[in-house]
Amino acid sequence: MAAVRVPVLRHLASCSTRSLRASYQQRWAAVHDVRFLATTPHRRNILEKYRDKLARKAREEGHQDIDSLKAAYADAITTLRKQADVVIPPPTPLEPQPPSSLSSPPASPTPTSTSTSTSTPTPARPNPVPKQSSDTGIKPLASILDLPKASALPVKELTAVWRLHHATQPNSLCAVVPAATFSAMASLARTHPQFVLPVPHPEQGAEMHFLQWTWDAATRSATVLFTQLAEYKARGEYAAPHTTLTHYTDLAEDKGVVLMQGLVVEDRGVQVPDAQWLVMCLQRFYGGWDGVGGALGKERAEERRRLLEWFGKGDARFSVERLLEEAEKMG
Repeated sequence: MAAVRVPVLRHLASCSTRSLRASYQQRWAAVHDVRFLATTPHRRNILEKYRDKLARKAREEGHQDIDSLKAAYADAITTLRKQADVVIPPPTPLEPQPPSSLSSPPASPTPTSTSTSTSTPTPARPNPVPKQSSDTGIKPLASILDLPKASALPVKELTAVWRLHHATQPNSLCAVVPAATFSAMASLARTHPQFVLPVPHPEQGAEMHFLQWTWDAATRSATVLFTQLAEYKARGEYAAPHTTLTHYTDLAEDKGVVLMQGLVVEDRGVQVPDAQWLVMCLQRFYGGWDGVGGALGKERAEERRRLLEWFGKGDARFSVERLLEEAEKMG
């Protein structure tokens, strides 16, 4: 994927700093370099050696190609190679719990039968949803909420409970996303799992951030990892994300919503307002707000879609200037 983007990245690197500063002197004074590290020959040799096996596995799991398969397992690879960099979604807060008692109850010990009756005891009902973290380190939604009780609530009350759950965590993010909106975003993310987004700093310019989508079938979730572009350039796949967003689809069919929770890691150079801006940009560029704003909104949505596609294809028409212009219109 990195090799495909080289023409675009060279184009970005060749942009005149003077022209950018002139066109944005009343906006953002400068733009950070956005060139990525090239894939090393050693990693390419390994890929060629196992290409057939990887292609077969990609087809078996419904992915379009090896790059899509790698994107889906990127989080698991990072977890295994760099345990210290794994960011676990925020833990369940301490009491008090919301009045509806949606937090999952602790597992009850198996009772020891003292009856002398010859009747067959009723076996314990298995829990169909795992409550332990998957191999990727993602906690299943069943370990956060009591799903049967959550399913019984109206969407308005479920939204209130989900927000209350995160209210005591200053570095957390949360949202309740309409299932149709998330479906549209996920469809684009499957095709374009990587992108760059700017965070404006009026006194210092715009800082670029690299994002990557990953999927975890075990927890029925999709996670977005945000990393400073400078960090990604320096460390590649070992780069530590500063923000994670996990979208749970467990209630998408029954309630028509997807629950999102996120965590902004302390001391990684990003504040919660910056992460909130990135979340808004993520929704906009991945089609979450398509159709908003009439004809002008449709035109803007098409422009954002083109930038996303151009970046993914390594098309020279992608430019930082156009990306900043679209991001600024969302402010």
